Amino acid sequence: MVTAEMVKELRNITGAGMMDCKNALVETGGDKEKAINLLREKGLSKAAKKSGRVASQGLVDAYIHLGGKVGVLLELNCETDFVAKTPEFKELARDLCLQIAATNPSYLRREDVPSDVVESEKEILRNQALREGKPEKIVDKIVSGRIEKYYQENCLMEQQFIKDPDFTIEKLINEKIAKMGENMVVRRFVRFEIGEGQ
Repeated sequence: MVTAEMVKELRNITGAGMMDCKNALVETGGDKEKAINLLREKGLSKAAKKSGRVASQGLVDAYIHLGGKVGVLLELNCETDFVAKTPEFKELARDLCLQIAATNPSYLRREDVPSDVVESEKEILRNQALREGKPEKIVDKIVSGRIEKYYQENCLMEQQFIKDPDFTIEKLINEKIAKMGENMVVRRFVRFEIGEGQ
């Protein structure tokens, strides 16, 4: 039996609508964890539908860390000025700035990594694997796995969220899209650090 209290609790956890919460609880036989996962799955499919919509509003956020030693500028876009002014959108921008300050990604997405950089990285990883004595027949598989790790470390959208490693940045943004009902796009970012480039 699904109670109003159960629906309210699920809504507080997920931010989903009352009917969505009730239906998820009914569908999962009142299992809260399964209902959360179901809502997330449905939310991500909603997010995918919204991802084609134009995001031309938003904000530029700045973050300065370590007494002025590290700084980040970020442009985060959404569809309407209304959403851009919400505390949740501003919090997302701030979280992304903190992420960039802490992890220093080189690229936004894997598609942004120049092909010559990828090829060079693959060559280094291949030589490493051979030096480690790995059999030639499995070296390509090892390189493939390690290049995935390279993307996860160097591309913002694929990084684990520092506040919750169960989320990648892409998954975090998709959840916000599903919850707030608008497409959101990290347009660009830049990270400055004292002494870099000397």
